[in-house]
Amino acid sequence: MNHYQHPSAIVDDGAQIGEGSRVWHFVHVCGAARIGKGVSLGQGVFVGNKVVIGDYCKIQNNVSVYDNVTLEEGVFCGPSMVFTNVYNPRSLIERKDQFRDTLVKKGATLGANCTIVCGVTIGEFAFVGAGAVINKDVPAYALMVGVPARQIGWMSEFGEQLDLPLEGESSAPCIHTGARYVLNGKVLQKEPAA
Repeated sequence: MNHYQHPSAIVDDGAQIGEGSRVWHFVHVCGAARIGKGVSLGQGVFVGNKVVIGDYCKIQNNVSVYDNVTLEEGVFCGPSMVFTNVYNPRSLIERKDQFRDTLVKKGATLGANCTIVCGVTIGEFAFVGAGAVINKDVPAYALMVGVPARQIGWMSEFGEQLDLPLEGESSAPCIHTGARYVLNGKVLQKEPAA
């Protein structure tokens, strides 16, 4: 075993867990899950069968990553945040054939107690504030808050709010790294390094 696994954790046969990952107290990883290297699964985390978790993700305590959720590299899932996979669930009606895919792209942050309604894509390095409810796609670098969530700004890859309008033609540096971000309309991109 090339990862740490607490004795109370249950990892079903067939699960793939990458080198240097940490599986903490009372975690359950289902047998078809694929988990990258350097991942941290906090206390009480559940990982379903049809789940892919990329390298260096951090899943904080009490998060259930259900079937049809994909997390790319470096995604942060805050404590007790929620994924769903059926849009209109009923206990008395079987809807496992109606699971919707959710994709969280590289470097995104999902704050504590936020809810991600299934069927959305969250862009690279987006930042979802604590308690927000995401029910539509989120642009790369967007800062989202509220219920339902709305965009209130832009975030750098470092995780600090950029001094930019929500749309237009503008640019701003990250004060921590010096990287420059360019806004074209409603799309923000990081300038390639020189």
